[in-house]
Amino acid sequence: MYEPNVVGDWQEYDEHAGLRVRVHRLNAQEPPRGRDDAAEGLTYFTLRVTVENRGSERFGVHLEDGQLDIRIGPDGESAFVDWRNSQFIEGYDVYPLRRATAVLFAAGPEAALARVDVQVHLRIDEEWTDRRMWSGGLGLQEDPHGTGGGPAREGLACQVSNFLRGQAEEGTG
Repeated sequence: MYEPNVVGDWQEYDEHAGLRVRVHRLNAQEPPRGRDDAAEGLTYFTLRVTVENRGSERFGVHLEDGQLDIRIGPDGESAFVDWRNSQFIEGYDVYPLRRATAVLFAAGPEAALARVDVQVHLRIDEEWTDRRMWSGGLGLQEDPHGTGGGPAREGLACQVSNFLRGQAEEGTG
């Protein structure tokens, strides 16, 4: 069974040697250019999606608004994504040993932000990659180096794995 990554983990793409991506720095933060009127009463948060090239050739990376899906809360409701304040990776060549980072601003009811799921669907050199998912939440500490470990990471990973196993058992039973 496929299990999502925990916010802060790197995920490598087998079809593109040396290319890896991660969702990280999930924090409560107001947008720099002011709040969107549609987000009134919601709590803003930010997250980053970093694409790193550890290979020997360059990759043309596209990560735009329709390629990200942010879901919050136990029911996986859609978060409000503030496209005006967010910064994407639009047709950027990531050369060997370089990175490109997208910064997203989103908002949702404060009570739902303990669980945030982010699905990323990269386009590399006009070819779509498989969708990948990261799970986290505001108030949980991530490993700043993305190397794993730490009680918050293990606790969240266990919760996500147990939830998915339970869902799979319900579906087969």
